[in-house]
Amino acid sequence: MPSAESHPRLRAEPPARSGRLARAAAWLFGLTVLVAVMFGAGFMWFVYRLPTSEIVLNQKAEGIVVLTGGASRIEDAIDLLARGRGQRLLISGVNRMTSEREIARLRPEHENIIACCVDLDRTAVNTITNATETRRWVMDRGFKSLIVVTSSYHMPRAMAELSHQLPDIELIEFPVVSDRLKAGWTHGPTLRLLFTEYVKYVVAVARMRVPAIDEIFA
Repeated sequence: MPSAESHPRLRAEPPARSGRLARAAAWLFGLTVLVAVMFGAGFMWFVYRLPTSEIVLNQKAEGIVVLTGGASRIEDAIDLLARGRGQRLLISGVNRMTSEREIARLRPEHENIIACCVDLDRTAVNTITNATETRRWVMDRGFKSLIVVTSSYHMPRAMAELSHQLPDIELIEFPVVSDRLKAGWTHGPTLRLLFTEYVKYVVAVARMRVPAIDEIFA
């Protein structure tokens, strides 16, 4: 009958190898915990920096851009234009079937200024293309400053993409606060929305730091 020493499955594992496996497992566990803590802390930072009430914007810029996603964003951007906060407005990401007349119905009292000073971008389909189309518009107009209008929870990612495309342009935030966020972010659907947006923001920032990947989306 073969002894334990001669049978490979019965032979005891060398202490040195067992120790290395234990250290590797402990290191991997520690790294996982550290990443989870950092991710959670980042999410809390993301949430607590979001405004919970509308701001009063006293600054002016040469242009205004609003990223579509809610009628209130467009209405607020038109109001900024009417108050002279910018010379011209770009509405980026407009549905191809949406007409200028439908846009004017949102603020009929500003119909004349909408007709003269509003441009519609029907090409953009996401935040990345919002930024690239905005860059074309800004470069064509020769603007050096821009007010950015979008939802408050979307603003960090929008600013990251726009800053990436327009590093030499002054960008001024005008976050639109939704009723859901005003009511608090701990409600289930709102929490999921914010967490999803945070993940998209982290992925966007990480993508921009890897030139080879970023070029694919350029």
